[in-house]
Amino acid sequence: MIYSENIRFSKGKLSLTDKNGNVLTARKASKKIKSRISNWALDIKLYVIHVISFHVPFHVLRRIVFIFSGAKIGKNSVLHMGCKFFDPKGITIGMDSIIGRGTFLDGRNKLVIGDHVDIATDVLIYNSEHDVEDPEFKAIDAPVTINDYVFVGPRAIILPGVEIGKGAIVAAGAVVTKNVDAYSIVGGIPAKIIGERKLKNPNYRLGRARLFQ
Repeated sequence: MIYSENIRFSKGKLSLTDKNGNVLTARKASKKIKSRISNWALDIKLYVIHVISFHVPFHVLRRIVFIFSGAKIGKNSVLHMGCKFFDPKGITIGMDSIIGRGTFLDGRNKLVIGDHVDIATDVLIYNSEHDVEDPEFKAIDAPVTINDYVFVGPRAIILPGVEIGKGAIVAAGAVVTKNVDAYSIVGGIPAKIIGERKLKNPNYRLGRARLFQ
């Protein structure tokens, strides 16, 4: 008798299988069940965070919720409305940084954003992706680091394992697949060096966000 695609009962014996139909031992099944419960709890947590992120117009209140959810956010840093997360516990943001509206921050591995970093609207930052050559399509995690005084233009995408050097510029719409040297300007798909930033000793402050951003 089949109770579900993963649970079978036949001849007085219960068997559990994974999504690929492989039979699980009791230990593996217990681990899978715990993982599923943990994922459900995270899903509920993310739902609440995103409701607040999209609908609460006061960045001070959103910031408090994000910090209580596990994100580390430095003094005077602001996340605009509509930011989305995948596990805030892996995310660290330094001081005086601005995260633009609609940005996606992946916390499944470490995501470190430095001081005075300006990330524009709808930027996507990932630190986990599927291994397309793996028979089970498993995920590969790798940390992402964005150093001080970096500017990331609108709708850029930063992929796992990337480090963006101090003062670098990522052009709008770029897809960053490799490390970016300090003070370099990159753009395109995949992102390549298209220039160099002349300002080599930045010390500016980004300032406060507008009240309802």
